[in-house]
Amino acid sequence: MSRLLAAALVMLAAGAMARAQGGVEQTLMDLEQQWVKATGSSNGAALVPLLAADFVSVQSDGTMQTRAVYVANANKGKWQVNTVSDMKVQVYGGSAVVIGVWTGKGTDGAGKAFDGKERFADTWVKMPDGKWQCVASVGVTMK
Repeated sequence: MSRLLAAALVMLAAGAMARAQGGVEQTLMDLEQQWVKATGSSNGAALVPLLAADFVSVQSDGTMQTRAVYVANANKGKWQVNTVSDMKVQVYGGSAVVIGVWTGKGTDGAGKAFDGKERFADTWVKMPDGKWQCVASVGVTMK
């Protein structure tokens, strides 16, 4: 009987972990949507809570941006199209990677016209206060 009880407890724990991970995945996809909404409306201030203080973004041209530069550029960008799709989340305890496709058409914060797609990988960390923040983002132009 104790083997049956142990097996049942293992199955319950596995189910609880799967539900918790599913909750994390949805939370991170929601945060990615908040990110897109903020950049689409040129609202860099809305990005600050999403990005860690030491956040770094590697742009598709290979340049790097700090959080301050990224937020300032978000304030200047003007987008007619700004969406994310095909997102997949891989959770590693208190960290996770979100991979997806960003489609944009408009002008970036540096005044450069853009019309295309980028594959992105965002690394998120659950901070001591329990909130998720992105610590690194990389984008690669898709052909």
